[in-house]
Amino acid sequence: MIVVTGAAGFIASGLVGILNQQGIDNIVIVDDFTKTQKIKNWETKKIVEKVDRNIFFEWFDKNHEKVEFIFHLGARTDTTEFDWNIFEDLNINYSKEMWKKCSLYNIPLIYASSAATYGNGEAGYIDSHSIVDTLKPLNPYGRSKNDFDKWALAQKKTPPFWAGTKFFNVYGPNEYHKGRMASVVLHTFETVKKTGAMQLFRSHRSDFEDGMQLRDFIYVKDVIDILIHLYKNRPESGLYNVGTGRAESFLTLATSSFEAMEKPINIEFIDIPEDIRDKYQYFTEADNNKLIKSGYNKPFHTLKEGVYDYVTNYLIPNKYL
Repeated sequence: MIVVTGAAGFIASGLVGILNQQGIDNIVIVDDFTKTQKIKNWETKKIVEKVDRNIFFEWFDKNHEKVEFIFHLGARTDTTEFDWNIFEDLNINYSKEMWKKCSLYNIPLIYASSAATYGNGEAGYIDSHSIVDTLKPLNPYGRSKNDFDKWALAQKKTPPFWAGTKFFNVYGPNEYHKGRMASVVLHTFETVKKTGAMQLFRSHRSDFEDGMQLRDFIYVKDVIDILIHLYKNRPESGLYNVGTGRAESFLTLATSSFEAMEKPINIEFIDIPEDIRDKYQYFTEADNNKLIKSGYNKPFHTLKEGVYDYVTNYLIPNKYL
């Protein structure tokens, strides 16, 4: 069996959907399934069992001999949350227990890290283990992910294969529940439907024009392809950037959304909220050479291609992956 945690959430539910499309349905999904806004992410998936995250480790102790692989994608991902105790509990301590169990039972593990670990990018965006101790995340979420990466790299007892996947700016179907943390594509779609216009953050730095803040946007289908590549091929264990290697602007993303909706472009710039202004990343771009050297050779969706597929095949018909 394959275990997928966070399976009611964005990336993990999409992973289960793609695995189902590939004929794989011996899947155990793990999450807090009481949140009704996430039900459509998982209710139609082909699985063998659904396990609440609070009792998962008890289940694991009893069923580990049946488990082939674990995708640990469950986490608190809100970059505007500043209660450290929440991150310590869900993103660090839970992940440590998962690591220890996988090491004990000799089960391969992929866990979700984040590009938020890179902070302002002073050390670059390279997934080298040598820079992890020097990274300065801008918020508690990024810090929690980096703290776990540091802990994992220090462990002598490890799963037989492990990968910490450092997700860059992921967008695509099944993020409907994410609210403020959803991608600009979803916000653009919903806002344009209601008002015909869209708001983007203006720049508060002289070296960036309004809307020209740059991110490595990666379509969720590409993310899932990378996860499945790591699962099937199991290259050298370690941290892997999950990004396209090409930074593009929020303005391009929003413009592509208008075009996919066949609506006239109408964008207004607003101030970045003060509670996140000093923690806002103006540039991210993955160095994905390690991933490519591991044998991953699929072309990435361009931003325009990914947005078009998302808007026309999922947002407009209100479908899930």
